[in-house]
Amino acid sequence: MSEPAAQGAAVAPDEAIYIGPDYAPQLTNDDLAPLVKQKWTWYNIFAFWMSDVHSVGGYVTAGSLFALGLASWQVFVCLLVGITIVMALANLVAKPSQVAGTPYPVISRSPFGVRGANIPAIIRGLIAVAWYGIQTFLASEAIMIVFLRLWPGLMPYADREQYGFVGLSALGWVCFIILWVAQAFVFWHGMDSIRKFIDWAGPAVYVVMFVLAIYLVGRAGLQNIDLALGGVSKTGLEALGTMAIATSLVVSYFSGPLLNFGDISRYGKSYQQVKRGNFWGLPVNFTFFSLLTVLCAAATIPVFGELITDPIATVARIDNTYAILLGALTFATATVGINIVANFISPAFDFSHVNPQKISWRTGGMIAAVGSVLLTPWNLYSNPEVIHYTLDVLAAFTGPLFGILIVDYYLVKKQKVVVDDLYTLDPNGRYYYRNGFNPRAIWALVIGGVITLAIVVIPVEPLATIADLSWFIGAGLGSLAYYLLPEYRRPAAEPVEDAVNVRA
Repeated sequence: MSEPAAQGAAVAPDEAIYIGPDYAPQLTNDDLAPLVKQKWTWYNIFAFWMSDVHSVGGYVTAGSLFALGLASWQVFVCLLVGITIVMALANLVAKPSQVAGTPYPVISRSPFGVRGANIPAIIRGLIAVAWYGIQTFLASEAIMIVFLRLWPGLMPYADREQYGFVGLSALGWVCFIILWVAQAFVFWHGMDSIRKFIDWAGPAVYVVMFVLAIYLVGRAGLQNIDLALGGVSKTGLEALGTMAIATSLVVSYFSGPLLNFGDISRYGKSYQQVKRGNFWGLPVNFTFFSLLTVLCAAATIPVFGELITDPIATVARIDNTYAILLGALTFATATVGINIVANFISPAFDFSHVNPQKISWRTGGMIAAVGSVLLTPWNLYSNPEVIHYTLDVLAAFTGPLFGILIVDYYLVKKQKVVVDDLYTLDPNGRYYYRNGFNPRAIWALVIGGVITLAIVVIPVEPLATIADLSWFIGAGLGSLAYYLLPEYRRPAAEPVEDAVNVRA
């Protein structure tokens, strides 16, 4: 057993880690080693999803579904069906990491090989960097509202035409950097501090949304709220097709947190605790979220004379300064919470995984933070069309990675993982394959990723019609290819049942 990791690392001071006898230093450090003591309860998992759902990005994405021309009840159905699918997928991806006590890049050594796992780690890390930047930008919009309400003279500096750089205004840059530094500060204090932060960040935004809904309905009058926001409801096959696309977009929005969820589930006390947290945090919590989203959006029409689906823009239209300050800061806080957990922690593990002895968890996180600025995320989430395109491109990569992991763990390895072999460079190790790489997984990723990306980026029919289904297509192609491709054969190792440190 190793000494407990230092404070500020991914492993909290009181969480011991297991170091096996044959662990290769090139494959591990205190942050990547398997946990022995896992102490997160169902509430911690519930709070994780609550912050994710109630982030600014969650509301903006849900609001963007109205651009598809669906009525409110149809959007509501799509949100609920989509989140039920997300819960089922979250339960699947949670188990391997929870059982082994390892983060995603380590558990992905099972399908990709102990060295080949760097491929999905880098891909996932880059995707998480994109999401981290997007969420930071969306939260910074709330901070900008606060600045403009307190100091109206700053308005010219919020105009990117007058004072702008690479698509963002001068004031926008200031707000973005404020959020960037705040998130880095929380991250730097380690997982235990992060857990405590999200435990109250998610519930806080719930309170604000309830107050906002009561305020809007009170001003509009319940009798004046029309739930047919998308116009006349589509019917027949046209409606089903559009609703399928909307449902897929919901899953695509959560595709990043889904792939990253193993980094969270590894801390769960038990798999049952994780599943319980998923149930309360996804379908139950999301039902209330969907009701609030649809109700608030519908009420903006009689109150403000136009449909507003962005909660930050809605808060900005309120006359009361204190209400604006409370609402904007709460949305920013909730977004910071989920951004750290879903999009800061994951690339920290991923980049550390590339060179564990030289790149610590903290260093990996800061690499991600710097990369998020270079991506200019405000250009990736500027309108509903760009939002959908961004989701489709990211999902084209996360889908195959998800499918390969699930098929490997549940169908190929029969829900058994030899933890010691995840950390060894011994050629006889089960996950060494060919020089540390599994050709089967790499080819499955190429097949699933390239085909799905082509569907997204080639603007021709009928590809454009199914582009919004990119996550499902990628996951299906990646998993099918991995299952059907021949297994790499090498000299037989000892049976899994007789191996050391088998977890099932």
